[in-house]
Amino acid sequence: MTTATFPTGLDRSLESVMPAVATAAGDAEAVKGCRDAAPEAVPVRPASRGPSLGERLGGLLRRAIPPVIGLALVIGIWALVAMKSADFPSPAKTFDAAVVLFSDPFYSNGPNDQGIGWNILSSLKRVGVGFGVAALVGIPLGFIIGRFAFMNSMLAPIISLLRPVSPLAWLPIGLMVFKAADPASTWTIFICSIWPMILNTAQGVQRVPQDYLNVARVLNLSEFRIITKILLPSVLPYMLTGIRLSIGTAWLVIVAAEMLTGGVGIGFWVWDEWNNLKVEHIIIAIFVIGIVGLLLENLLLLIARRFSYGAN
Repeated sequence: MTTATFPTGLDRSLESVMPAVATAAGDAEAVKGCRDAAPEAVPVRPASRGPSLGERLGGLLRRAIPPVIGLALVIGIWALVAMKSADFPSPAKTFDAAVVLFSDPFYSNGPNDQGIGWNILSSLKRVGVGFGVAALVGIPLGFIIGRFAFMNSMLAPIISLLRPVSPLAWLPIGLMVFKAADPASTWTIFICSIWPMILNTAQGVQRVPQDYLNVARVLNLSEFRIITKILLPSVLPYMLTGIRLSIGTAWLVIVAAEMLTGGVGIGFWVWDEWNNLKVEHIIIAIFVIGIVGLLLENLLLLIARRFSYGAN
């Protein structure tokens, strides 16, 4: 068998090229290995932009249209009722009366003839005093009931017995004790406001995890530090819920109490306008009472969200 032989010159040329080829091949493998080992490049995304003006206007319209439709429906039904009844004022007549009424809401022509602004402020003052005293009494009492089982067992039957009683049933007691209409109305607000504060605060104390109290016992914390450092932050959302329920009930009750006791106040003003056969003023008062109650409740909702630690 014959073997192929290359010329001597070609053989030498191959011998001189082979090291370079081997080096190039090694470099190619190294580059391939680096490419395989390198992470893939993450595409750079453009910075996210906020919603455009059109999107914001569209969202605003979507939120505003349903309430506007509901209000238009109420006004339409109101207009139909006014068309069927000659004594019932129409929306246009009521609006004209409201313009005149709110053009000077703080006039004063004596104790029985004052503007609607003074009547609203008088009612808010009674609500504020009765509500404040109820908070000073009801919140600490709720802590005591929720913290100590003996006090819970002692006071729970009394609260269960008195809570369902209508607040107006306490009004004659207030008139008999205080001998005046104004403190009797404040007493009625106190009675109707205290129950939600007591019950919600006590429930919040009872829902505090036992592990927290065990740690406080191990650290030998005083009762004051347990209340301020452990119970109060945990109970605050429940306490604010009780306050929100109380303010709504208080504003509801003051109107009825003032109708019975007289004096300056939005409830007495409604009853006085009925005696004067000004039905359009009564409708205006209904809207005013609803708006004030809504503002009070929304204010307390904002405070409750501010102190809602669970959401943070």
